[in-house]
Amino acid sequence: MTTYDLIVIGAGPGGYETAVEAVALGKKTALIERDKIGGTCLNRGCIPTKALCRSAEVMTTLSDASSFGIESTGVSVNFSEVMNRKDRIVNELRDGVATLIKDVDLISGEAVFLSKSVIRVNDEEYTAPEIIIATGSMPSTLDIPGKENALSSDDILSLEYLPKSLAIIGGGVIGMEFASVFASFGVEVTVLEYCKEILPSFDIEIAKRLRMSLKRRGITVITGAKVTSIPEKGIVNYELKGKHKSVETEIVLMAVGRKPVIPDGLKELGAVIERDAISVGDDMCVRFTDGIDSNDVRIYAIGDVNARCMLAHVATMHGLVALGLSELKDIIPSAVFTNPECATVGLTEEKCINEGRNIKIGKATFRSNGKALSMGETDGLVKIIVDADSDEILGCHICGAHASDMVQEMATAMNAGIKSALIKDAVHAHPTLSELVKAAVPK
Repeated sequence: MTTYDLIVIGAGPGGYETAVEAVALGKKTALIERDKIGGTCLNRGCIPTKALCRSAEVMTTLSDASSFGIESTGVSVNFSEVMNRKDRIVNELRDGVATLIKDVDLISGEAVFLSKSVIRVNDEEYTAPEIIIATGSMPSTLDIPGKENALSSDDILSLEYLPKSLAIIGGGVIGMEFASVFASFGVEVTVLEYCKEILPSFDIEIAKRLRMSLKRRGITVITGAKVTSIPEKGIVNYELKGKHKSVETEIVLMAVGRKPVIPDGLKELGAVIERDAISVGDDMCVRFTDGIDSNDVRIYAIGDVNARCMLAHVATMHGLVALGLSELKDIIPSAVFTNPECATVGLTEEKCINEGRNIKIGKATFRSNGKALSMGETDGLVKIIVDADSDEILGCHICGAHASDMVQEMATAMNAGIKSALIKDAVHAHPTLSELVKAAVPK
């Protein structure tokens, strides 16, 4: 049996970055990965989808080149090269991660808990007083007849041809990004969303704005749709306002969220599992049914596997909390890389109203901004919510070009406890999209 100071299970962003930090602290660290280093984010999530988003953005720009005074003819999508470019980016970044973890002992194989301090991988056993579970998540599926006839978000990233039409079950972040990408490539896209609006976790006004923008691009979005079956490949049956309907497309993508991947043996040790995720405290320590927390053995669960917030940058933050290098933070920015982008941080207007807060709301449209006009990106809105009594920034929600970059100013301000008046007072460079943030601060 090999002994370590720390064993990390899962080499996604949360896992490998935590392992590197642990080595820097002088800990002898093992990193166990059953698949490719980089996890879902690098291999099947954030990075490959962003590569596709960029190709889609270029295609959209070229298609509209004449509006910028540029005449172009014969523009078409080489889908094989689009996918090859995506793979090259992933491989390059994976090589970079391999270099980053050079001082970590990388162990390939499936991790199985034999006890709270012993892990088996293949036929070898490893032990450590601290174990961090960073096993991530996998695509969820609806429990409906014919679910096997739909592709998952993993499957569609390996697609070898560009379909003529695509039905997407789920209007969340994953579904809407793929809808935007494939529509840019000329695919006829239909989105079926069960909730009354797409992006259910986002501010409703921002989500509606995105939906209308995508509708203008030819994407059909059907909200309030309960998918009942996929009787054969390309056919989706659903209920809408009590009526039975169906949509027929070349392929179907099921994008209905993700579920945690829990290591074998952990449940048998008495780990508390809530809503299919590992239950943890604010220190990321795993809760056990016996309530016993041994001082000489500590098990943590970070990132998607605890389902507190399924974002790669949250997994990294959780790892720092587990190592005692950071406090848990609840102000977390997130983005969806559609065209236009959407980004959010803090409380939505609906949440503030439900909590009975006295709020002020400020808004600024992209059409009013010189840089946005010059870019040809006039479809957008910045919305800032402030506590009317304390001037505390409660939330910022953006739909428009570079929303994912712009939201960070407000996320940083909120983390630092900066009041909205200071954002209004700060000089913002002209002409930039950041001026929209200044303009949106409510008076």
